[in-house]
Amino acid sequence: MNASDRTPADLLRSALAADPARPLVTFYDDATGERVELSVATFANWVAKTANLLQGELSASPGDRLALLLPAHWQTAVWLLACASVGVTAELGGDPADADYVVAGPDSLEAGLACSGDRVALSLAPLGRRFPTPPAGYADYAVEVPGQGDRFAPFVPVDPDAPALVVDGTELTAAQLVGRARRDATELGLGPASRVLSGQSYDTWAGVSAGLYAPLVAGGSVVLCRHVEELGAEGLAKRVESERVTLTLAH
Repeated sequence: MNASDRTPADLLRSALAADPARPLVTFYDDATGERVELSVATFANWVAKTANLLQGELSASPGDRLALLLPAHWQTAVWLLACASVGVTAELGGDPADADYVVAGPDSLEAGLACSGDRVALSLAPLGRRFPTPPAGYADYAVEVPGQGDRFAPFVPVDPDAPALVVDGTELTAAQLVGRARRDATELGLGPASRVLSGQSYDTWAGVSAGLYAPLVAGGSVVLCRHVEELGAEGLAKRVESERVTLTLAH
């Protein structure tokens, strides 16, 4: 990645310029058997559509705060980069009552209703399917996002020194986030050929760094595994081999 990158959105733009066709996020849900692989270009397209939904449809702007009530999932990674593209502070597991927006999965819909602003629900079903019936009080992400534009430009340039992420009670600016991800990538020995398998949750910095930011800053890729404990040792070893994993951080 470029040394001048100071925001997560910068990192994604650099990845797109370097090699748009390479895999960036490969997601497994070992409770359902789902596997989704997103190239840099496909991931960036999802980010652009989601950022357009945020900025255009929901009228989000820099300084707004979004409670992200989702597990480690490829769509969570998309929302994190979309928030960074708009300048919205993403709060992983944040308090909906204190947030301007909430994005919730099936297990957190009731909690998300405490948000007085706009609410978006994700089914987290394979292939990003819609809810059979839209949850009361929520817009269905799978309904709203397909029609959004494939290119995104922020109305206001994102400030690298403004808050970008809150995780496990720690607030990070965009520049601090990128700096910490760079240090993590160095400590883990990551480079452009690295492929990190992570089974860690996104409720700590270590988990979200291993499962997204450190591989992104290094120009590598991540194999993000939800419910990885379902695999067992033999199944995990087979996945490491089949996915050409170079570093395993299963727990």
